[in-house]
Amino acid sequence: MNPLSDIISQRLDELNISQKEFSELLIRLLDYGVLNRDESQVEAILYDRFIQCADVVEDYFKFIHLTLLHDRTFRFVRVFPPAAEIPGIADDDTAMDSPFQNGFRTKPSQAAIAVILVLRVEYEKALREGKVDQNGSVLIPIEELSITLQNLLKQGLPSTQSERNAIFRQLRQLRLIRYNTESDLSLEQGQDSWIQIEPSITSFVTQTMLDQLYPPDESARVSEPQSEDLTKVQ
Repeated sequence: MNPLSDIISQRLDELNISQKEFSELLIRLLDYGVLNRDESQVEAILYDRFIQCADVVEDYFKFIHLTLLHDRTFRFVRVFPPAAEIPGIADDDTAMDSPFQNGFRTKPSQAAIAVILVLRVEYEKALREGKVDQNGSVLIPIEELSITLQNLLKQGLPSTQSERNAIFRQLRQLRLIRYNTESDLSLEQGQDSWIQIEPSITSFVTQTMLDQLYPPDESARVSEPQSEDLTKVQ
């Protein structure tokens, strides 16, 4: 039987993709944990390459027990480590309790996790109110994010601009949000400061956790989640 590398090489030759190009794609996926075609020209090229050889990439990742979630509508791919709980995919008996096991390049801090949870709540709220744009994105004022963070989790954004920027950079790196420049992230600018929540946020927070923060029945919405539930996430 041919070694795995020979099998992959043969399949890549049939797709007219070089081993170097395939390696670049794998390294990017493993380094960032996500590809978003709309993020940059580089990611657009890599995403299109993924489309060409998706079956080969998926087979390779299965061999090392990684799972790919490919959203064709919003054109992003996210990589999940072994036993991760994946939103939209049936639970596995070996799934871990925490949904935050999928950052290959960086691990979200506790402060970042709190912001991610609130961003997911805001995204779900926008979905229900029909405020999602044609690309599946949601615009939200920084000020509103800060208020919701305080109302839901009883904590605010970091006090210094540098700490806030660090969190938003991390979330942008995970392709969960988008903004133009860090000068756009100042709370002092009030409603002129906006971030864009990307649809990939739905692949980062499980439905179970979302329901604890924002129940399907809006009349039963809990404004103060139990601290013990949040401790499990953080």
